[in-house]
Amino acid sequence: MQLHHVIEAQQFDRPTLAELFTLTRQMEQVVERGGSDAFRHRIMATLFYEPSTRTRFSFETAMHRLGGRVISTENAAEFSSVSKGETLEDTIRILNGYADLIVLRHYEVGAAQRAAAVSRVPVINAGDGPGQHPTQALLDLYTIEKEIGSIDGLRIAMVGDLANGRTVRSLAYLLGKFRDVHIWFVAPPPLRMKDDILTYLAEHGVEYTEESSLEKVLPEVAVVYQTRIQKERFGDRIADYEKCRGLYVINAASLRLMKPHAIVMHPLPRVDEISMEVDQDPRAAYFRQAQNGLYVRMALLARVMERPASPPAPRPDQP
Repeated sequence: MQLHHVIEAQQFDRPTLAELFTLTRQMEQVVERGGSDAFRHRIMATLFYEPSTRTRFSFETAMHRLGGRVISTENAAEFSSVSKGETLEDTIRILNGYADLIVLRHYEVGAAQRAAAVSRVPVINAGDGPGQHPTQALLDLYTIEKEIGSIDGLRIAMVGDLANGRTVRSLAYLLGKFRDVHIWFVAPPPLRMKDDILTYLAEHGVEYTEESSLEKVLPEVAVVYQTRIQKERFGDRIADYEKCRGLYVINAASLRLMKPHAIVMHPLPRVDEISMEVDQDPRAAYFRQAQNGLYVRMALLARVMERPASPPAPRPDQP
């Protein structure tokens, strides 16, 4: 398995996923042993134009655990030359001279693809607006396999902001690689899953049901993938946000409807869509899910850094 840029979930096939997850399990052992120095001469740049806690820190911790080093900016939109008008492409070209790989989070769909087009070092998409978040999907899939035992035959509910949720979009793409999967999309009409994902699933033989009642779905599934209603994606449409907020909440009553060995997942951060009382239930998998993100990203970084950098892309004004 060789990887260079990691831009979208669709680029992973089942053999690649299987090998990556085997390496992920090995990375759990590496962390238990205190880390590795295998990549002590490598430098990773984290370039984040949107806020992040888990994604940024887990990537940076993953690089440190592998023996590498990190250069970073906490708010690239404000604390970089972007504030002076520099383009994303020029920023990426500059970072190519400083780092061996770049982890990018951006507020625009397609930004990671733009960065990869001009970068000779690997670019990893850490979220591009409401587009995709492939590494989150990888850790989600790993969590499901680890907790449930198999992806084939999975019954899963994706709940909340499906229109703007890059995590559910990316996970849906990966689930399209597996057999006998059924997805329930639970969302209010303004936040229903977009047609491009529904078309993709239909083309890949994945059954799905669109539903507005969470209570109706909970007894049917092995995984409840809860998401936050993302206020930042509504812009100035505050009234629309308030109509959607709080429609779906996982609480003690929800747990009573769920199967005994089902799990609750969430990409985090949560606001009020999962009650604190759920945290004590063994079916609450979201903190274990976040921890898995470290191991998956360690495995991904190791695979990406094994491959030499590609030749630099020519500038538009060059032949």
